[in-house]
Parts: sequence; C-alpha cells; structure tokens
Amino acid sequence: MSFFQKKQTEEPQNIDQVLEQFKELKEQYQSLAKEVENLKKENLKNINKVGMVRFNPFEGMGSNQSFSLAILDGNDRGAVITSLFARDGNRVYGKPVRQADSEFKLADEEKQAIALAQNNSKGQDSNDK
Repeated sequence: MSFFQKKQTEEPQNIDQVLEQFKELKEQYQSLAKEVENLKKENLKNINKVGMVRFNPFEGMGSNQSFSLAILDGNDRGAVITSLFARDGNRVYGKPVRQADSEFKLADEEKQAIALAQNNSKGQDSNDK
C-alpha cells in the first residue's frame, strides 16, 4: 500500500498544482473507502459474537459447572456448544446455528447463550440459574 508513503514533492506553486494534489487525494480516499467496505463485508464472516451461560441442570446437587457457549459471526451463523456436567461424567453437545436459530431443538440455556452473543460482541458470562 503506497498510500502512507510520503512522496518527495515540492509545494504547489499555482492553483493547477493544488487541484492536481486534491485530485490525487480524492482518488486515494476513494480507494481507501472501497477497501474499508470490503473489510467490513469480510469481517461479517469472522466469529465476533460470543455468549456463555453457566447453569446447574440437576436441582440440589453440584453447582453451575454445566455451560452453553454460543459462537457466532456477523450474520448470526455459527454454533452453540453445551456441556452437561454430572457426577458420573460429562456430555458435550454441538448444534449448528443459522440466523440465531438451529434446526435442532435448543434448550433454554442455549437460547440464552445465543441471545447474549447477539447482544455482545466480546462475550459475557451469565449465572442466571
């Protein structure tokens, strides 16, 4: 990118030279604006929304060691991963997410994790249960 390289040019001596410099600046600005728009479109494909909900699936035993984690891109596509912790073992489930929903039935905690991800691009931990 040669936009940031300082050119060794003399100060403009007349209005024509000033107008030529403005023309060059306008072209550089338009090129940069186009590049920024392309980067914004590409960024929608990156994972940039994360939401996590910790919970206890079994009343009266244990603590909030189970969790649902939603990871979404800018188009609300991605996955929700749920880990159910019990004394006799741990089970992990993954479900694809499209438009903040899944073709598979979502548990309340998974829905909460997706909602958190949609509202929070940095991720957040919730201990509502």
